[in-house]
Amino acid sequence: MANSTPLAEVAKVFLKLGCIGFGGPAAHIAMMEKEVVTKRKWMTREHFLDLVGATNLIPGPNSTEMTMHCGHERAGWKGLIVAGVCFITPAVIITGAIAWAYLKYGALPEVRPFVYGIKPAILAIIFSLVITLGRKAWKSNALGLIGVLSFILALAGVNEIAVLFGAGILGIVIHLITQRNATLQTVLPFVLLPPLPFAETASTTKIFWIFLKVGSILYGSGYVLFAFLDAELVSTNLLSRQILIDAIAVGQFTPGPVFSSATFIGWQMGGWQGALAATAGIFLPSFFFVGLLNPLIPRLRKSAVMAAFLDTVNIAAIALILTVAIQMGKETFLDWRTIVIAISGFVITFSFRNMNTAFVILGGALAGYILNYF
Repeated sequence: MANSTPLAEVAKVFLKLGCIGFGGPAAHIAMMEKEVVTKRKWMTREHFLDLVGATNLIPGPNSTEMTMHCGHERAGWKGLIVAGVCFITPAVIITGAIAWAYLKYGALPEVRPFVYGIKPAILAIIFSLVITLGRKAWKSNALGLIGVLSFILALAGVNEIAVLFGAGILGIVIHLITQRNATLQTVLPFVLLPPLPFAETASTTKIFWIFLKVGSILYGSGYVLFAFLDAELVSTNLLSRQILIDAIAVGQFTPGPVFSSATFIGWQMGGWQGALAATAGIFLPSFFFVGLLNPLIPRLRKSAVMAAFLDTVNIAAIALILTVAIQMGKETFLDWRTIVIAISGFVITFSFRNMNTAFVILGGALAGYILNYF
């Protein structure tokens, strides 16, 4: 890769991650850390942590926005666009193909045998990330205590954004108490889009604006996305709840961002034109938000007050990732086979830092297939 231009390198890395990125945002971020920090040294681990924390503070799909941040760090605004597009495209193509088949045959493919071993392998990668980034984020006992508190609150079901902003504000308060002469700098909140008036039919334009609105105001996980879509589409009789449930399944078993479920839903509502409209609508705000936020992060880090805010948001973000991993573990560790795969994957991932995570995922799938016979 020594002869590649930065832009070509960005395209190669994120196209690969878009093809192998199973497991949701926490897994995607773990894979990115391996690729861009540990393996390629595009940035320091501290700056990567800042990007993770900042990404949690804006609407949209966190892992997709992280690809854009990483692309920008390597190749400027062109890298931001290329990274985002390359990461999204494989999921959109795969989801579009499934959506076409679903519309024609009315059923989803059976994929359970293929994901049995992949899930515990992904969890191994996530736990490895939590340890690696957690060591960097735990800069003081006060931060460690905030991280533990954030973990407990998130595990108890407190809203993710409340945990993040609460941690950040607490960090500022602690800093001001210890540094009384510090001056406070503020960040303006993002403006949420209001509801938009639509005609009764689900035209391509209407599909685009529905998903643009959702992409502009949505915080949280993919499951929050489906709650929004239930209100926007099912409650207004534009979509059946069964199709929404099937869209959830598609988002879980395809690689790349869970938000590619929008492609599936758009296809059911308006064919390939609807799929393009939904996909463009839900992802466009992320390009805009990241483009605005990325240049501000180094400036925020230079401010003592905002550095305290970022530090506490960072450790709270790690706590949220750990919470997601534990929730996934409850659904994944069903027998001794999945536990063996997860432990093996963790040992390999943690021992061989430069190993491509694709091999861990493929190894998990193969191990799951083989262990099913025991």
